[in-house]
Amino acid sequence: MVVKIQKRHEKAVVPVYGTDGSAGMDLTAVEIGIEHSKDGVPTIVYSTGLSIEIPEGYVGLIFPRSSISKMSLVQTNCVGVIDSDYRGIVTVKYKVNTNTTPVIYTEGEKFAQLIIMPYPKIEFEVSEELTETERGEGGYGSTDTKQPENNESTEIGETSAE
Repeated sequence: MVVKIQKRHEKAVVPVYGTDGSAGMDLTAVEIGIEHSKDGVPTIVYSTGLSIEIPEGYVGLIFPRSSISKMSLVQTNCVGVIDSDYRGIVTVKYKVNTNTTPVIYTEGEKFAQLIIMPYPKIEFEVSEELTETERGEGGYGSTDTKQPENNESTEIGETSAE
């Protein structure tokens, strides 16, 4: 699929796949800014310097890269969403999650990844009843009570004696 992209900064880098098996295309930081959220926590704003024309019926999803585990950052909205009608510059916001000197991405580094995928248009139908399931209304850990089928311990550090 060919997707139109506009370089709106002289250092902007067109996203590419890191390997043939990569699902996400790497996004590169060309500008870094600081904002303060309502709670006063500094928020780092990474700009790609790019605008992307996501095709109708598709969505751009922005995820952190696995290298986030080496940083002192957390993406503010967990997964960024680029709608097909958005034409602004793609930015991603991260909050610093340490009280010590943070480790952050710098200009020129790959800092997030973009996946473009189709999505269905949903139409809701109001109903008095929903189909019953084994889980029912159980949520927030309700499936944690199920025992492993082989009855082996799932505790860390425990081993089964045979």
